[in-house]
Amino acid sequence: MKIAKILVITVLTFASSMAQNKKEKQMEKRVINPWKWQDARNYVQAVEAKNVESTLYISGQTAISAEGASSTADMKTQLIEAIQNLEQVVNEAGYECKNIVRLNIYTTSNDELLRCFEVFQDWVAKHDMKQALTLIEVQSLFETLTIELEATVVK
Repeated sequence: MKIAKILVITVLTFASSMAQNKKEKQMEKRVINPWKWQDARNYVQAVEAKNVESTLYISGQTAISAEGASSTADMKTQLIEAIQNLEQVVNEAGYECKNIVRLNIYTTSNDELLRCFEVFQDWVAKHDMKQALTLIEVQSLFETLTIELEATVVK
């Protein structure tokens, strides 16, 4: 009987220790910003993620409907739809937008995108995202698409 009690106490102590270790190793994000000018543009120079449980690499999300039809709408509408599609993938995978650490934006027109950039900035602020960002103007995207968002998310 004494051995059984010692065994139970040992198992409970071990389980408690494992739970404590798991709490101590929660994912952490650290932002590296040597300057302040990027703050107005809603991105950071670098993000360090520690104690990452898993990483999600998301293909470029665009303004394609659930049925697979490419949007013919203007840049602002396509940006909103691309953000919605990105959020859906992030959420369905069990991640959170606030933990996007890398975002690449491909657009067919930087000028058109910058005219509706507040949509992007509001979305970043809504999720309190702190992500490294690259904006690339390309000659074309698939079919009639004008914007594509590619992300890396951690938890």
